[in-house]
Amino acid sequence: MDPNRLKALLEQVRAGGVTPDAALEQIKTLPFEDLGFAKVDHQRTLRVGAPEVIFGPGKFPEHFVEIFTRLAERGNNVLATRVNAEQVAITVARYPAAEHNPLARTLVLRQKSEKLGKGIIGIISAGTSDIPVAEEAAVTADIMGNDITRLFDVGVAGLHRLLSHSDDLRAARVLVVCAGMEGALPSVVGGLVGVPVIAVPTSVGYGAAFGGIAALLGMINSCASNVSVVNIDNGFGAAYVASLINRL
Repeated sequence: MDPNRLKALLEQVRAGGVTPDAALEQIKTLPFEDLGFAKVDHQRTLRVGAPEVIFGPGKFPEHFVEIFTRLAERGNNVLATRVNAEQVAITVARYPAAEHNPLARTLVLRQKSEKLGKGIIGIISAGTSDIPVAEEAAVTADIMGNDITRLFDVGVAGLHRLLSHSDDLRAARVLVVCAGMEGALPSVVGGLVGVPVIAVPTSVGYGAAFGGIAALLGMINSCASNVSVVNIDNGFGAAYVASLINRL
């Protein structure tokens, strides 16, 4: 339940349009709803400004769709990340309007449309192999109510590609930069803009990249002071933080 919906319910009680008992039925699961296998956090929007997001790995399809349904029943947008084919199939059968992005491995149900961000979030990928992580970030930022710009395949091996988007870089209020290999791109971007840059190391690279650890260490050691770093391949987490920044 989001703050506006709760306020509207309380106004209805005060006006006599809804009885206290009926209102209690609607809010009795406000802290969380215990499904036995999961405790669905319906209060998260009230606490942090965004509803709970479903992390797909490890969830049986039947459990996944039940959590998805309980979140959808509250009227919020629903986002699930790292979904598999079985989870998608069973959920889309129940919610045909759900949008599956196979590149990002996300599943989204849009039930409301409101712009919460004050500016543009730029989503950047160093190479095409980094696009799945960047696309997860783009889907997340979009469903959280932001205008986004995608700048893909603009890594340091061809720096002129990035510089050709100078106007887009300067127009963004926050930037999410996804890069594997040595992870140099966020430092370059950070030196070009005066806004927060959220670096996402990806697991892309040859042996000594160590599944993204080399990029992670490179980004943590960035000499650009406006760069912060999230976990390897965590496009979702980067976009979530970018969305909160973009609301300030």
